[in-house]
Order: sequence, then C-alpha cells, then structure tokens
Amino acid sequence: MKYPEHTSTQFDAELTAVCANVLQMGEAVENQFRLALDSLVTGDLTMIDRVMNAGRAIDAMEIDIDENCTRIFVRRQPTANDLRLVKTIIKIINDLKHIDDEAESIACMSKLIAQKRSSHLPGYQQIKYIADVALGMLSASLATFDAMDADSARKVGRKDALIDAELDSILRHLVGYMMEDAADLPTALQTLCVAKSIKRIGDHTKNISKHVVYMMEGR
Repeated sequence: MKYPEHTSTQFDAELTAVCANVLQMGEAVENQFRLALDSLVTGDLTMIDRVMNAGRAIDAMEIDIDENCTRIFVRRQPTANDLRLVKTIIKIINDLKHIDDEAESIACMSKLIAQKRSSHLPGYQQIKYIADVALGMLSASLATFDAMDADSARKVGRKDALIDAELDSILRHLVGYMMEDAADLPTALQTLCVAKSIKRIGDHTKNISKHVVYMMEGR
C-alpha cells in the first residue's frame, strides 16, 4: 500500500503497520470462509472446530486494529486523506468481523448436516457458484484496499448482483425440494441458512469495496 509520505516518519510507520494488520485480518477471514465451505462438502468435524476456534483470534485482531486507530486519532489528529484512511480501516474491520461470523455460521450448519449424515446436499452446485463468487469478491476487495484502486473496487461491488440473482433460484429449488422430500426438511433448511450466510458475506464484501471508493474519492 502506498500513500503520500508525512514529515513524521513515525506517523508513516503507524499507518503502514495498521494497514498491514487489516490485510492480515482479511487473509485470516478469507481462510475462515474457505475452510467453512470445505467443511460443508467434507463434513470434517476437525475442520469445523478449526473454524469455530479461530474466531477468537480474529476478534482479537479486530480489537487490536481498532485500538491502534484510536491511538492514531488521539496522537495524530489526522485530516483529509489520512482521516478517510483511518475511518475506512475501522469500517473494513467491522465488515471483516461480520464475514467471519457468517463463516462460523456456515461451519455450524455444516456440523448439523454432517451429524445427520445426509448423503445429498440440495442445491449444492448453486451454493458452490455463489460461494465462489463471494470468495472471489472478498479476495479482490482486499486487493483493491491494498492497491488503493477505486475503479477496481467498483467492479468488485457490482458482482454482488450475481449472488442476489442466484439466491432467488436457490430459494425456489429448496422450496421444491422440501415439498418433494419432507423427511429431509432439516437439511434443506440448513442449506438455506448457508445460502443466506453467503449472501450476507457478499453484502459485506460489497461494503468493503464501497469503503475503498470513499477512501480514495471522499464519496
């Protein structure tokens, strides 16, 4: 990440460090999401527990970054571009925390499905499609923050419409599935919860891209 240098090299170091911490948190959240999706397919209880336990470390990252931003506000009283950068960081880590919450929710649903030993996951191909879109959006949105690229951030945000459109199809598919096989109703409902979590992850990722645009353009 590059930005105009300040007369205080210490201030530059503080901004560089907090931005690096955001990217580190983003990488951890992205890994959480990926593991949660893998656990949905494998039903691996060890993998599911890894997702649930890693949430504490991500909570700690959020708190640490937020405290560092508060110290920057107090010590440096940032203005203009610096102020937007720090405000953007606070907003981004909030969205990242919500994404981690949804990843944990997916892992929880994966555990319930695995315990039921269901041999069929209704709507899996559609779920995989929106999951791949959301995962790609998350990775790309973090890259736009690192590159400070507003144009690319806008492109990331527009991809959320793909998830919204596919979600409607998933809902129709699951309703039809539940009508045909009432015995497997719990699995269908748990799959629906997974789809909605992925949709919310897409929404939070879109928010991150909007924050990047604000950071660069002030609007």
